Amino acid sequence: MPSLEKSEFENVFWLVYPDRKFLATKNLAPGVSVYGERLVKIDDVEYRIWDPYRSKLSGAIWKGLRTMPIRPGSAVLYLGASTGTTISHVSDIIEMQGVVFGVEVSARVARELLDRVVKHRKNVIPIVEDARYPNRYSSFIFKKVDVVYSDIAQPDATEITLSNCTSYLNRGGYMILIVKARSIDPVAPTNAIVEREAKKVENAGFEINEIINLKPYDKEHGLIVAQYK
Repeated sequence: MPSLEKSEFENVFWLVYPDRKFLATKNLAPGVSVYGERLVKIDDVEYRIWDPYRSKLSGAIWKGLRTMPIRPGSAVLYLGASTGTTISHVSDIIEMQGVVFGVEVSARVARELLDRVVKHRKNVIPIVEDARYPNRYSSFIFKKVDVVYSDIAQPDATEITLSNCTSYLNRGGYMILIVKARSIDPVAPTNAIVEREAKKVENAGFEINEIINLKPYDKEHGLIVAQYK
């Protein structure tokens, strides 16, 4: 049986064994594993192991992330929800007083999101749409959000994310942007690409809080956290 240690972030925990430790979140849907992650019960509370090789946000925490704007009660717009790996942990963190709007362009992938996550979690609102056109889903997003989390594989992913921030992010809110270097530039060094995208974010009125290279958990990926000023 591991010991439980709180991380510096709300609703994010370390499960500590004698020879290793794992990042985890408290399972909002007990008994349900979203992507094959291990479920561990401690004192009648179930936790889900949060794999840094499957979730870039987990990888960033392992790499020393200092700024975590996703917390209990947060409203989050998640671009690129995919089949639900990271968004399910976001759902755990924000609890039922929060809400996460998950945008996914692929209907096939969105069906998996519905089956794996949405039917078990009432705080996840699925939106099957193209994030390039944020006005198309304005009827689904019933409040301004505290965080825009973006994990989309497009050459203009930063511009797409900024457009969504203009439409839905509260002033003083945060952007968490995953930079997929090879989707943007096939040859330039990863760090140079991430710095270039960070400059775009700054020029759009954000203050950069931190930039993290996600290697070894995700090769040629970076994560930018920035606040909307």
